[in-house]
Amino acid sequence: MTESPAHKTVEAVWRMESAKIIAKLARMLRNVGLAEELAQDALVTALEQWPQNGTPDNPGAWLMATAKNRAIDELRRRKLHDRNQEAIVNERLLLGGKPEEPEHAADDAIGDDLLRLTFIACHPVLSTEARTALTLRLLAGLSTTEIARAFLVPESTIGQRIVRAKRTLAEARIPFEVPRAEERAARLSSVLEVIYLIFNEGYAATSGEDWMRPALCDEALRLGRILAELTPMDAEVHGLVALMEIQASRMGARVDSAGEPILLPAQNRGRWSQLLIRRGLAALGRAEALGGALGPYALQAAIAACHARAHTAKATDWPRIVALYDALAQLVPSPVVELNRAVAVSMAFGPAAALDLVDALTHDQRLKGYHLLPSVRADLLEKLGRFAEARAEFSRAAGLTQNGRERALLLGRAMACGSATQ
Repeated sequence: MTESPAHKTVEAVWRMESAKIIAKLARMLRNVGLAEELAQDALVTALEQWPQNGTPDNPGAWLMATAKNRAIDELRRRKLHDRNQEAIVNERLLLGGKPEEPEHAADDAIGDDLLRLTFIACHPVLSTEARTALTLRLLAGLSTTEIARAFLVPESTIGQRIVRAKRTLAEARIPFEVPRAEERAARLSSVLEVIYLIFNEGYAATSGEDWMRPALCDEALRLGRILAELTPMDAEVHGLVALMEIQASRMGARVDSAGEPILLPAQNRGRWSQLLIRRGLAALGRAEALGGALGPYALQAAIAACHARAHTAKATDWPRIVALYDALAQLVPSPVVELNRAVAVSMAFGPAAALDLVDALTHDQRLKGYHLLPSVRADLLEKLGRFAEARAEFSRAAGLTQNGRERALLLGRAMACGSATQ
């Protein structure tokens, strides 16, 4: 059944506003799981009412108000069950006392519900995998399917992680507070990982009909910039900001007027945002100025900087990019890093050398179902003139991706290889 325009509007608004709504409700209710439930209730109400009554003038505000009303109702129900505590507080006020403040309210330097929610979801009581999955669900509004594809694990595994994470936070009675400075440092790596995953989902959407979701990139950048102000002496925070700024600089050149993808070598670099490039290079400079070996995000930012500094695709310093990927692979061994390194090897030393590296990755079960593996392999085969094999690989990659624009691009390349064999 075809969705009505109103239903599509509800879904689009929910994608943009759900994180803010859940964050606001979580601060009110001090319960992340309940906040998501009430936000979902507001979504259901919108799906019921908007098709009949029309879309509100300010749909985001409507959703927020509806969700807040449900939260207020919940708080009223709590008060009915907690009259004794309320009486004690009122008595203190009558005697000239002041309401008790949270123990470290003065240490709250964040002042942002979304970033606050990120730190709560990245609490040490949760496993690293659970922290990341929960935060992507709450802040990025990603489905379990999208998160599973990002982690290259089964969807059921992600679903279980999210359910257990919300239950653990509730049972542990984790307060919706900004952690102290020393506790923030312990959670920082998880927060950085989540922010970058949100950015990546915006930069290259795992599913849907849009190649990119710019609102997610904007939100990730905003959170990263706030973090950089909070932790000015952390090189990796600056590295992440640099990486996102430089990658975001290309967004205006990544699609044509019809929304079709344009790959890096074919992009009009005159459309890259010089402002974002300057900001990214400045952030990378701050990371490097702090001294010591570069971390994973700063290394990736240095790779992005190689592209940003090249006026043309041919002028790119590919040998340096290969060396940077070598360093990255030492820090964070990963088949995805190795696949990206193979692309750089192809550009620096030729497709034959890279194909051997990619073929070695075809046996890695972690890349099973990862559409970029056959996509990269197809590209190398095409450059080597092995068009029939390339066509098969492009077709296989198209069958694996969940993004409509990307599927069309891959099928187009498969057809081109088919024509080349005739």
